[in-house]
Amino acid sequence: MNFPCLSFVAGLAALVSLAQGQTAPQPAPAKAKTVKPSWTPPRAADGHPDLQGFWSNNTATPLERPKALGDKATLTDEELAAFKKKAAELFDGKGDAAFGDNVFQAVLDNVNGAKKGFVSTDGNTGDYSSVWTVQRVWDHRTSQITDPPDGRMPAMTPEGQKRREANLAARTGVAAGPEDRSLQERCITYGSPQLTTGYQSYYQILQTPGTVLFLTEMIHDVRLIPLSGHPHIPSTIRHWLGDSRGHWEGDTLVVDTTNYKPRSFMGVSSEQLHVTERFSRTGPETLQYEITINDPGTWSKPWSLMVPWRRSDKPVYEYACHEGNIGLEGILSGARAEERAAGLASQTK
Repeated sequence: MNFPCLSFVAGLAALVSLAQGQTAPQPAPAKAKTVKPSWTPPRAADGHPDLQGFWSNNTATPLERPKALGDKATLTDEELAAFKKKAAELFDGKGDAAFGDNVFQAVLDNVNGAKKGFVSTDGNTGDYSSVWTVQRVWDHRTSQITDPPDGRMPAMTPEGQKRREANLAARTGVAAGPEDRSLQERCITYGSPQLTTGYQSYYQILQTPGTVLFLTEMIHDVRLIPLSGHPHIPSTIRHWLGDSRGHWEGDTLVVDTTNYKPRSFMGVSSEQLHVTERFSRTGPETLQYEITINDPGTWSKPWSLMVPWRRSDKPVYEYACHEGNIGLEGILSGARAEERAAGLASQTK
C-alpha cells in the first residue's frame, strides 16, 4: 500500500538536506538474488538422459474433459483440494472401485451434488472393491488431451464410427467366435500407446546407446525401439504395436511409429495410424509423456495428449492373463448354449 503524504515528507527532508550542503543518505545496495540452477536429468553412458527404471501412470486426470466443465482447462486450488477430499471419501477401500475416466467423473458428480456416493456400473456379478486399486495422483488439469483445446477427441470419420459401433455390437451380443471379443480380453495386446490409468499401469524402461526397451505391465508387451536412424519396415508388414524408430532431440526421446494393424489403438484405429511420442525427464521423480495421434482413417484431425509418469519403487511383475485360463472358453460355451436355447424356443412356437 502506498502512503503519498509520507513519501512527500521523505522527499522534502531530502531536499532540505541538500540545501544545507549535506548528502542525502543512500539506501544500502540490494543483495543479489540467488538463482538456483535448473534441474538436469541424470545421464546414461552415451550422454543422453537416463530414462531407465520403473514408472507409473496413476493420474486422476481424465483422457477427455467432461462436457460439464466446458472450456475449463484447469481447476482452482480450492477445487482441487475439494476433489482430493471427495476422492478419499469415495474410494476408501470400503466401496466399489472406479476405473479410467470414471474416477474423475464420479468425484466431479459428487462435488457438484449430482450424486451421493459411487456405485459401480458393472451390474452383473459385482465389481472390484476400491481396496484393489491404487490412489490416483491429482493435479489441476481437467483433461490429458492438450489439443484440440476443448480437451476432447476430434470427431470420428464415418469409417471410424462404423468400427466403434461394430465393437459395441460384438461386446453386447452373442459371440460367434473369439474374434468378436476385444484384443485385451483375448490377451493379445492392450495396444500402443497404452493409455491405461490407475490399474496395473506400470512400465519399465531399459536403454542402451542403440536401443530403448519399453515393458508394459498389461499383457507384458515389449517394445524394442532402435535408435539407428534406419527407415521403417515396408508398409506390407503390420504389427499390433507398430514399427517404431527413435531419436534424440536435445534431452527428449522422440519415437515415431507406423505400420500398425487395424484396430491396434483403442480398438478403432485404421492402418493409417501414425503416432509420435516424446519422453522427457522433468524432475527426479517425474517423466513427461507426450503423444500425438494422427489417423485420418479414424479421426477428422490429429490430436495430442500429455500423461505425467511418476517413478515407482515397485517392480513390474508378470501379467499372466489367459495362460492356462479357461475364461474365453467359458464365454464362447455360454454363447453356444444361448444359441441352442434360442433355437429350441423357436421350434416350439
